[in-house]
Amino acid sequence: MHIYRTGPQTERLEHRAIIPDDADAFFALNSHPEVMRFTGEARLESLDQAREVIVNYEDFDTVGFGRWGCILKASGSLIGFCGLIDLRDLDAVDVGFRFLPEYWGQGLASAASVAFGFDILRLERIIALVLPQNVASIRVLEKCGMQADGSIIDEDNWRGS
Repeated sequence: MHIYRTGPQTERLEHRAIIPDDADAFFALNSHPEVMRFTGEARLESLDQAREVIVNYEDFDTVGFGRWGCILKASGSLIGFCGLIDLRDLDAVDVGFRFLPEYWGQGLASAASVAFGFDILRLERIIALVLPQNVASIRVLEKCGMQADGSIIDEDNWRGS
């Protein structure tokens, strides 16, 4: 199995595995109320918790890919994450993204990760789990060529973009 700790490169972003040195930025992202509003996940409560999540993230080692940190090339700053996760329970690969609000609406999310999944990983299908009220993320996914194909109702076990 090949491990892709670095993902697609775009004109503005480097995609790479999030490392413990990213904990401050990762905490800022995952504790921000607007960022976390439609994720189905609790906000991070501390910098220590952020470090723990980073250290315990196993997707790259277990399936060879995962959610990459999005590093803005112009500044070298972690501004979000984007990438693919293997949802074993659904027998599917999900694309997800999360960016700090000041980077919303700038065309930074998903398309490169979707292309990477099809072109490099040779996936046959990629899904995206998104709450219906998250209209902005639905628009992003549509711009990536994705279309609605059904719904899953399992709020107790739901993880979203």
